[in-house]
Amino acid sequence: MLAVAPARAEVAAWIVIDAESGAVLEQKQARRQWYPASITKLMTAYVTFRAIGAGRASMKSAVVISANAHAEPPSKMGFKPGTRLTLDNALKMLLVKSANDVAVAVAEAIGGSEPAFIAMMNAEARRLGMSATRFVNPHGLPDNRQVSSARDLALLARVIWREYPQYRSYFSHGGIRVGKRTLKSANREFLRRVPGANGMKTGYICNSGLNVAVSATRGNRTVIAVILGAASGVERVAIARELIDKGFDSRRGRSIEQLTGVSGGPPADKYCKRNSRPTAEELLARFGKKTAKRSPLMALFSEDIEGGRIRRGVMPAMAAPAAEGVPLKADGKTDWAKVMDRVIGPRRQALQVIPVGIGTPNGSAPPAVAAGAGSTLTVVDVPTPKVKPLGPAAASLVPLEADKAGKAAAGPAPGAIFNGQPLLLVPVPNPRP
Repeated sequence: MLAVAPARAEVAAWIVIDAESGAVLEQKQARRQWYPASITKLMTAYVTFRAIGAGRASMKSAVVISANAHAEPPSKMGFKPGTRLTLDNALKMLLVKSANDVAVAVAEAIGGSEPAFIAMMNAEARRLGMSATRFVNPHGLPDNRQVSSARDLALLARVIWREYPQYRSYFSHGGIRVGKRTLKSANREFLRRVPGANGMKTGYICNSGLNVAVSATRGNRTVIAVILGAASGVERVAIARELIDKGFDSRRGRSIEQLTGVSGGPPADKYCKRNSRPTAEELLARFGKKTAKRSPLMALFSEDIEGGRIRRGVMPAMAAPAAEGVPLKADGKTDWAKVMDRVIGPRRQALQVIPVGIGTPNGSAPPAVAAGAGSTLTVVDVPTPKVKPLGPAAASLVPLEADKAGKAAAGPAPGAIFNGQPLLLVPVPNPRP
């Protein structure tokens, strides 16, 4: 029998909305500011889609890995400076692998420079009404100045879903194949196990815990959920499944546009150190499917699977559900695949992997820079190197201390980027909506 697990705190914040109507179906601290981590890349993709729609870029446009992009910490592709790739492949690497180096390269290609692109991100956030959001980088790496909220991220996810249906597949791939290597999405178990799953983006830094924005379509409805501050990948997917299922049971709620403002600040540094990972016992106690011994009479009652939920007939004298123990492998260790079968659901499809690569068609040019944005990016046309998606890590980007005049001073503290210290980026221009 399963031991009673001690109560754990729920995730910090979450929201569930109807993608079509914008109705808020359920929420918890949805207006609280939180660190978005790599969910930031939803805005990076959105600004890129807007540039394509404006005719300033196409999916065949050239993206070049600059020295600035190459210097980003992992997760990354590790391509050498000068590597060229199409915007199509760059977006797939950015959204599936969550490549930080490619995020910067895309930002430089679309904005002309990374600071100019960040200004575009903030301008779009204001135009959309993302009232708790501020961006200082295009990838979500640690910087305490970069904040958002579950409400704001759900608003962004809904806009992407509604305005750019032609690009929905970019958020639904379980992995990419680069040369002989397969790189899997951190969202793959949601995509493989949840009925109707079709996206979108995960994120993690220590100060935020595990975040995710997800969507699923069943019948003619799509539901979007954002979860912030989970303690493990399995917990994140289990909560996402639970909230998505509940979302399809609801239809009414006030509009997400009415849920504005900020209701609290982000967590103190090193949130992940305080938010312990749930054990298999705790996950099974919280999310596990219980089983019951079936009498011959119970076999007369069918089980109907509809919309991903199981409805059972009710009998006056039904055997009480019996909790199962933690599934173990032959070596006595926890069988996490079977744990996920019980707390999320069995896999419903094979891993969907798409091929990507480097290089651009002959004559491909960088995207046109928006009027007034300026450009500080010099494109160096060098021979395309061999693919090395998991090459050695580049030099770390570390924070610099600033003097009173606001100029960067020498003497970075190596490794301080991961200890809660904000990065000092070049000044971000005033965004123009």
